[in-house]
Amino acid sequence: MISKQETLNLSPYMALYDVLIPKDHLLRQINELVDFSFVLDELQSKYCLENGRNAIHPIRMFKYLLLKSIYDLSDADLVERSKYDMSFKYFLDMTPEEDVMNSSSLTKFRRLRLQDLHLLDLLINKTVEIAVEKGLLLSKMIMVDATHTQARYNQKSPKEFLQEKSKNVRKSVYQLEEEMVGKFPEKPTSNEIEEELQYCRQVVEVVETQSKVAQIPAVKERVNVLKEVIDDYENQWGYSNDPDARVGHKSADSAFFGFKTHIAMSDERIITAAIVTTGEKSDGQYLQELIEKSKEAGMEIETVLGDAAYSGKDNLQYAKTEGLQLISKLNTVITSGSGQRKIEFDYNKDAGMFVCPAGHMAIRKARTGKKNQNKNQSSTHYFDIEKCKVCPMREGCYKEGAKSKTYSVTVKSLEHEEQAAFQETDEFKQLAKNRYKIEAKNSELKHPHGYKTAKSAGLFGMEIQGATTIFAVNLKRIIKLLSDKE
Repeated sequence: MISKQETLNLSPYMALYDVLIPKDHLLRQINELVDFSFVLDELQSKYCLENGRNAIHPIRMFKYLLLKSIYDLSDADLVERSKYDMSFKYFLDMTPEEDVMNSSSLTKFRRLRLQDLHLLDLLINKTVEIAVEKGLLLSKMIMVDATHTQARYNQKSPKEFLQEKSKNVRKSVYQLEEEMVGKFPEKPTSNEIEEELQYCRQVVEVVETQSKVAQIPAVKERVNVLKEVIDDYENQWGYSNDPDARVGHKSADSAFFGFKTHIAMSDERIITAAIVTTGEKSDGQYLQELIEKSKEAGMEIETVLGDAAYSGKDNLQYAKTEGLQLISKLNTVITSGSGQRKIEFDYNKDAGMFVCPAGHMAIRKARTGKKNQNKNQSSTHYFDIEKCKVCPMREGCYKEGAKSKTYSVTVKSLEHEEQAAFQETDEFKQLAKNRYKIEAKNSELKHPHGYKTAKSAGLFGMEIQGATTIFAVNLKRIIKLLSDKE
């Protein structure tokens, strides 16, 4: 149950915040910039207003998630820091002497309260709304790109993953307390997961009960990560079988296991739309949806800037129909498409290869047809037939008994003459130089804010992480732009 009215803080110590939290502190600026009552409006249908015990207020729970994204902390470390960090308590609307919740409440909040909320669109639209109100969105150009996020549970075996996390804990302890060598239990010698799991529990217990350095942040953070891994395993999250993570390809010989976030960003570097997908999805197929979402958020668009992945025939036709200027270099393979086929294969522009719906990349390609006559040539991509034979998606794609699996597209060099001519103009070349901005934004998401690795398993967890991370990054950018205007 949540109270119909927010309680007033009557603590005699509230004045401490005026002394300890300066006006230019990021969390004070966010509190003053955003009216968080929109969170209550969206979530109160998930709570009972009349029966049951009082729940932690949803605005406070949401702010916890926001702090997690801003400072890239685990649930346990986040709650621990909110015990003593006055800036956190101020932001969470707590009194200085107020006790904190149990970190498990955050997990329940994510799983029980945020389902079916479309949080990603909600939070991005809120920041765009603020930017428009403040007169910050003046450009009519968006940039589009996709950034990848490694799955939390990679393709190692569960035993290997547990071994890695327990090793990190032991290593951090040994670096600070050499006398702990030999005090940890013997490592299991069998391949039984339950034995490895029990060993990890014992490692945690030894650190917390026998080590003098258990409370040092470098040790405590790794212990908390190990605890979360143990908890996730007990809740039946798989380490090598994330339910939604897929193999994506950054180049012909470089792959990742995880997710993609497709992003649209204004020239002012405010993210105006985002779509989270599994890792094997191609970038270009989400251009139209990103544009429509950006418009719905309040963005006026005349120009769209993207790399060659967005120069597909459908996107060129859409841009022409909508009167948009598409700054995207043509690729002779991707622009030809294969709309006649029942099963669509995605083109990976970094690797220069097609990827099947199951996420397997072609192992080689070849051109057929007369040389020097691109109009009559085709590009044929060959796939690993052994993978096709056992693929769970082989029905309708692979013919039983076939000795090879190929995918061919016709190369048409004359079909897009208008775009080919446009990309040679000075205007196109000048606008294309702005692409570095969205690449820098992707880097900002990954490094200060932990978007390089997923915090939990599944597409739903990735969407929540994306929503809160982009919300935090957009608010920081808005504050910076407001500061520049003063």
